[in-house]
Amino acid sequence: MNVQEFIQNYREAFGSQAPLPLLFGYNDTPIATTSKIGGCFFKGLDEARKGVPVSLSTEVIGCGGGKLYTGFSDMPERVPKFVSLTEKYKKTPEMVADYVEGLHMKRADKPYLNFVRADKVDSFDGIEGLLFYATPDMLSGLCGWAFFDNNEPDAVVSLFGSGCSTVVSMTVVENAQGGHRCFLGLFDPSVRPFVGRDELSFTIPFSRFVTMTETMKECFLFDSHAWKKVKARMEE
Repeated sequence: MNVQEFIQNYREAFGSQAPLPLLFGYNDTPIATTSKIGGCFFKGLDEARKGVPVSLSTEVIGCGGGKLYTGFSDMPERVPKFVSLTEKYKKTPEMVADYVEGLHMKRADKPYLNFVRADKVDSFDGIEGLLFYATPDMLSGLCGWAFFDNNEPDAVVSLFGSGCSTVVSMTVVENAQGGHRCFLGLFDPSVRPFVGRDELSFTIPFSRFVTMTETMKECFLFDSHAWKKVKARMEE
């Protein structure tokens, strides 16, 4: 499925008001000149949502955790204590270190991580995954789509982590493994001020997106009385 065909199907399924997803992937070159982002880099992704591409790098990301979870750096020594003792997201620093190790992240082999809205690209080449900013109604559709052809208990998962880990790290690792899991994220209180109060993230690794597009038009999104009522509310 090409990009334009996907957008057409997506609009038909979710309605004209549903925001298009951001595609993200690593590259040797940036697709935009992005100023340094202090703190959480999600505040900078607003530009990508508006249609202006964003290129992240070690120079652009101002947060040590953001550099870690995008694969641009190793874990800074201060992270386990900061996450546990300051942010109080894990009981002990050792638990934080175990969590990061368990993600099985690899260092990025390219210097830029580009985010671009789906209607601003010509192909899916080089894409690691798709990031949807989704309301509960939209999540109903996205989760149902992911469950349609997959009976595995982890077809959609919600795991502990920062916004950047649940969106980028987990999706990239899953894609590298050719995996099938989709991820709910943006539960982290630290990222919440930079997204809508009624929004969570839903990420699809490209390895899974390929199979999901094959059955998209067969599922309830295109021929379901119940979904038509939800879609109508989304378009109000």
